[in-house]
Amino acid sequence: MLFPTCQVSRQAHRCLCALKLPKKVCLPPFSAVRWASSSTVPPITTHYTIHPRGKDKRWEGMNMERFAEEADVVIVGGGPAGLTAAIRLKQLASEHGREIRVCLVEKAAQIGGHILSGACLEPRALEELFPDWKERGAPLHTPVTEDKFGILTKKSRIPVPILPGLPMSNHGNYIVRLGHFVSWLGEQAEALGVEVYPGYAAAEVLFHEDGSVKGIATNDVGIQKDGAPKPTFERGLELHAKITVFAEGCHGHLAKQLYDRYNLRENCQPQTYGIGLKELWLIDEKKWKPGRVEHTVGWPLDRHTYGGSFLYHLNEGEPLIALGFVVGLDYQNPYLSPFKEFQRWKHHPSVQPMLEGGKRIAYGARALNEGGFQSIPKLTFPGGALIGCSPGFINVPKIKGTHTAMKSGMLASEAIFNQLTQESPPSKTQGLNIPEYEENLKKSWVWKELYSVRNIRPSCHGILGVYGGMIYTGIFYWIFRGMEPWTLKHPGTDAKQLKPAKDCTPIEYPKPDGKISFDLLSSVALSGTNHEHDQPPHLTLKDDSVPVNHNLAIYDGPEQRFCPAGVYEYVPMESGEGLRLQINAQNCVHCKTCDIKDPSQNINWVVPEGGGGPAYNGM
Repeated sequence: MLFPTCQVSRQAHRCLCALKLPKKVCLPPFSAVRWASSSTVPPITTHYTIHPRGKDKRWEGMNMERFAEEADVVIVGGGPAGLTAAIRLKQLASEHGREIRVCLVEKAAQIGGHILSGACLEPRALEELFPDWKERGAPLHTPVTEDKFGILTKKSRIPVPILPGLPMSNHGNYIVRLGHFVSWLGEQAEALGVEVYPGYAAAEVLFHEDGSVKGIATNDVGIQKDGAPKPTFERGLELHAKITVFAEGCHGHLAKQLYDRYNLRENCQPQTYGIGLKELWLIDEKKWKPGRVEHTVGWPLDRHTYGGSFLYHLNEGEPLIALGFVVGLDYQNPYLSPFKEFQRWKHHPSVQPMLEGGKRIAYGARALNEGGFQSIPKLTFPGGALIGCSPGFINVPKIKGTHTAMKSGMLASEAIFNQLTQESPPSKTQGLNIPEYEENLKKSWVWKELYSVRNIRPSCHGILGVYGGMIYTGIFYWIFRGMEPWTLKHPGTDAKQLKPAKDCTPIEYPKPDGKISFDLLSSVALSGTNHEHDQPPHLTLKDDSVPVNHNLAIYDGPEQRFCPAGVYEYVPMESGEGLRLQINAQNCVHCKTCDIKDPSQNINWVVPEGGGGPAYNGM
């Protein structure tokens, strides 16, 4: 394939120069540079989801039987929604003297180990779940005492008042380390009899003959990087249930399959997303203001790129702050790097003095749903249900979704319990359907809350961008309380928003100073991320030739910039005949951004071996 004559790839030029050709050899014009055809591209993807084992002679004679366990309810995901659903089921069973087996699988090695959020928690759902949460020792140590909001220019900060009733108001909320809160929820679940299995990644959805969900299978272990079985190969475990609840978090890889199989997104708009990057810092105690919450919009992003910052002062016995940056993944310039925008933001005159003399102790990143009310899919299907951030219940202008996620889990469990305890026993060959869950959700405060803010995020797509959204919020949310009779639409999926590199201006980012701003790899090291090296990369490509021939050729390889962990690199081919994509799967922090933003939608994120990924401590 010839490189398109209409544009020049700066990344291509850098990589060709890296080949160190003899000085007398002149590089040909870009229109003459030949890229690898699909037949000459070195193999990248070895995962069985792309290369079935039935066609691989190395798997002949292997025992592929799986041991199966039976439960009443299986929950996929040990986040706020999944654990709340498990807890509520066991509470109801105890109240009514019933025995219900509830099994929860979580891909992180420890409950809470993959959880990342700001986080400012609204305790409404927690109070419904555990009215005595304070006596139980819930780790909510920092009530909000001060709220600040501002618009940043390159050199200054314009304060914006937070009027009572606006979504950004945090009166009555708590600054938390969400991973610690989720770990506490896990303890409560186990105390009630929930079987919690951390380190087990749900890799596959199982189905009954009638097409309803039968349960899940955990991932196989003991597979070489090239896809061949090791001597230690073990098949995953099957967990069968009367109903399976999917609480995978934002952009769950199993939920993606269920959307297609049951056409769950038929009557909603496409989901849209953001990427949130976060750091924890220990700062000078004189600058520490426990309970202070700060948010900004504006610099370093332009008005047409949705995003902003947060900076929270925690009260954890030491001068600790959580700070982060969110960038909407509907941005258009392929040269934009969310990670580098975050690092640049820390040098703003209103931020840098807070960090000077401090020490960064943690880093991580995670995608978040931003579609809101318009993007909520059908939530139930034969044998299963979607809860939490998997279908997307985040209140975007509030920058909160934990309380709504938890409430969705409670409502799902109440509907499940009603079905399980009916006089006629559930069928063993057909999964339960619980339309009552969706009906009750639409009657709940969750639905009312999300409906009232439904137009705020889409309003940022106007000519004024983010500032137009702020004006819209002031007029239609604060004055009319979100009761306008229209519903704005999203422009489409985030993957389709990128413009070709030839139509965009490259962004030159300053070098990190190693004190306030940092490079990517030293940041990833703080996340505790690790995967077994000798396993097939879980960042799979549907077609190994697409990254170079499409993403690099047209968009200058945006995956090497939108990934917050340095997973994707374009490097010279060993033959010297062009470039190839290198996937550093060990770096992956499971943020799902690549699966969302890839303009060719060629990347499919699947689970690695259970226990792999980041090892966050209260992120």
